[in-house]
Amino acid sequence: MNVPNLITLIRILLVPLFVCVYYAPWAGANLAAASLFAVAAATDWLDGYLARSLNQMTRFGAFLDPVADKIIVVTALVMLIGSHASPLLTLPGLVIVGREIVISSLRAWMAELNRRGLVEVSLLGKVKTTVQMVALILLLATPAVPLTPWVWSGYGLLYVAAALTLWSMILYLRAAWPTLREGMAPIQQDR
Repeated sequence: MNVPNLITLIRILLVPLFVCVYYAPWAGANLAAASLFAVAAATDWLDGYLARSLNQMTRFGAFLDPVADKIIVVTALVMLIGSHASPLLTLPGLVIVGREIVISSLRAWMAELNRRGLVEVSLLGKVKTTVQMVALILLLATPAVPLTPWVWSGYGLLYVAAALTLWSMILYLRAAWPTLREGMAPIQQDR
């Protein structure tokens, strides 16, 4: 266990606290939950930076970091979809969650075939993550009703993140297409 992996584990442990704070019945709960989410988002950058700069990159960290990211993002999206109860938020939320499932499965399969390098995180993926995190922080910090300019800004940024999500998914699938085509061939049975 090294410092970057410990930071990643702390990010996962922040999720139940973040959920409890979001649903707390006191004024300012939204802002406090958004602050916890922002800390978790910042630790995503911090653990990667430390792993590279301290030369402490591990296979466990490479596995755990994206898991932590997906847990906190999907948790935030599910809570926001529930509290906003609006197709305006549900649609981009489903696109983002669906893409995460597809790309996680693709990366696992490509790793099994020793071709994970074809679907490594790109600059576009990092931009998508940044826009997505800012959108979620805005939406978590602001009550769903009334629809203030902050909520509309969060919706807008979430749609930008959803568009970037689809674009990056298409690029990953194109990069992996030759391998996917190989995987569609019938399996030869030994007789």
